[in-house]
Amino acid sequence: MTQPPSPTQHRPASDRPFFAALGVLGGTYILLLLATLGADTFYTSPGHLWRALQSPEIRHAVRLSLLTCTLSTLLSLWVAVPIGYLMTHLQFRGKALLDALLDIPIVLPPLVIGISLLILFQAPPLRALERVFPITYAVPSIILAQFMVACAFAVRTMRATFEQLSPRPEQVALTLGCNRSEAFWRVVLPSARRGILTAATLAWARALGEFGPILVFSGATRMKTEVLPTTVFLELSVGNLEAAVAVSLLMVAAAVTVLVLIRSYGLNQPFNRSL
Repeated sequence: MTQPPSPTQHRPASDRPFFAALGVLGGTYILLLLATLGADTFYTSPGHLWRALQSPEIRHAVRLSLLTCTLSTLLSLWVAVPIGYLMTHLQFRGKALLDALLDIPIVLPPLVIGISLLILFQAPPLRALERVFPITYAVPSIILAQFMVACAFAVRTMRATFEQLSPRPEQVALTLGCNRSEAFWRVVLPSARRGILTAATLAWARALGEFGPILVFSGATRMKTEVLPTTVFLELSVGNLEAAVAVSLLMVAAAVTVLVLIRSYGLNQPFNRSL
């Protein structure tokens, strides 16, 4: 009679080599990311950063960036909330095509968006509008270029938000006498506040880093249409690498702040699914 195999014969191999291999593969990218941030940090100094902030052109770029990013974020939320709600509550023919259309600004090269906006505003009706209200190569063009890209990220975030919300509270509100509009404002929208915050921070961060469409559609005129990404480009074009790196670190700090807000209050926290 054969003896049953001892437990030592079936002991699984250690998982350490497997996790070590994955760690090496993933760690190369993390190390590269940390190395680039470290290179920027050690290349410049607080003195370079302070001198950059004393420049009238860079201070104007900071103010204009804050203004345009905030306005484009508000516009993005104004559009993203209704689109996200409709895409999760309605079924209609062509929904898949519309869903793909909403992702176009995410996958298109930024320069293509800028060129498309520039061509669009060469059409006769919009050209007539520009005689009264200048848009191209002016501040409104910066907001529009930022909005075109940032809104797509806000739409994706709001759709994910509404998909994660339980439909039960809204259904209960409808059975208690609320119409669809009242249920939306009183029940759905307050429940989606974390997602709205996430959409706002993502849209703001994306608008802050937008460069290609702004360069094509708005230009990079000092003290007029200069925002932080175009400041980096202009400083590099004149060989002022220290100022370019200092402005880049300002944008990195803003991006880190946004990511901390998203991680702290965003979609990673569970939604309240109870009544």
